[in-house]
Amino acid sequence: MTAVTSTRRETLRGRRPLAAVWWELCAVGRAVRAAWRGPGRERDLVVQSLKAAGAALLAWAVAGVWLDDPMALMAPWVALVLVQATVYSSVRQAGQQFAAICAGALVASAAQAITDDTTGALALSLPVLMLMANWPRFGRQGIYTATTAVFVLASGTAVSAPAVGHRIGQAALGAVVGVAVNALVLPPIHLRDVRENLAALARESGDVLCTVATDLRETEWEQSAAAWSSDAARLQRRLGALESARSWSQESLRLTSRSLRRLHRAPATVPPEDEDQRWSRVTGNITALIRTLAVAADERRTPAPPERPVLDLYARLLRLIADACHAEASRLMGERPGPDTKAAAEETMEELHLQLQEGLREHAGREAARAAVLGTLLLQAENLWAEVVPEPRDSAARPAEHSADDGQ
Repeated sequence: MTAVTSTRRETLRGRRPLAAVWWELCAVGRAVRAAWRGPGRERDLVVQSLKAAGAALLAWAVAGVWLDDPMALMAPWVALVLVQATVYSSVRQAGQQFAAICAGALVASAAQAITDDTTGALALSLPVLMLMANWPRFGRQGIYTATTAVFVLASGTAVSAPAVGHRIGQAALGAVVGVAVNALVLPPIHLRDVRENLAALARESGDVLCTVATDLRETEWEQSAAAWSSDAARLQRRLGALESARSWSQESLRLTSRSLRRLHRAPATVPPEDEDQRWSRVTGNITALIRTLAVAADERRTPAPPERPVLDLYARLLRLIADACHAEASRLMGERPGPDTKAAAEETMEELHLQLQEGLREHAGREAARAAVLGTLLLQAENLWAEVVPEPRDSAARPAEHSADDGQ
């Protein structure tokens, strides 16, 4: 699937900008279908977007309709931006944004009192506020110091202590509404992202190994070595996404109650962090394997690739490991492969390993450079197999999946 997608992307790359627009439309269509089919990251994005819109409408209804406040703009504006990816980040950013808005309103009011002119007040306050926006305590909310000053001064209303207090009160109302909606209405729980990224890393590791195995069977496989490096870089990016998802999952459990998590229908379990470390090692071994093959394929380097019969055996071994990666991806998504398949794979692996060791002995007797490359490749394949298909252990020794409530 990944190979087909990559080929299609390469075909469209030379027909920009129309191809880029078509590719984006296809991506939007896939996201819509995924959101419609069932729970997942796409549906979570839809929920969060609708919650943000609902929070803004609720804040407007309270401030603009119920309280009939002529300066009600601040409430829906603040509520809209405070429906964040986690409840904890909403609370943290609410405090930062409220402090930034207070600073902006106070500095703008002081500038208006000094200059008694809107243009002069903007010229006096904006440079100061933009410098304040870079204060680390404001985080990413620092820009609201300057935008608040623009709203206060450009609205045309008199700048006075009651008016400034009124705007700050509206900002506080919007912050309360935004945080409350995010915390009480389907609070965002990102446990699913960890599982999906982990399964995707296992699946893409298998895809990369399949690609290498297929190319090794070709006569001119050396020309494909550069593309393998791009595949390895893609695995590293997926690993970074997994680390980010793990961080989000831990944060999303803060300040959320167990009862609200159940209403959200979030996954009850998340794979343990040991799985992240295991697939990080798999990614590193694949990268090292690809680097070894790329060096061996370079005619300007001393190491030489193994001979064709041994390469064919090695390709079969990589394909076997790739199948194991795909099986692990299915397991992480809740599918259980049959035990007979694993036993047959281990038997085939052992047979291929013995044949490759025999090939290594033959290479060592004829050419040291080829033997060195084959020995390195064989060691990397053994490391991969040991990580992807660990030795059978009792159930107590293997890390169990942790419940989302265990850390609370």
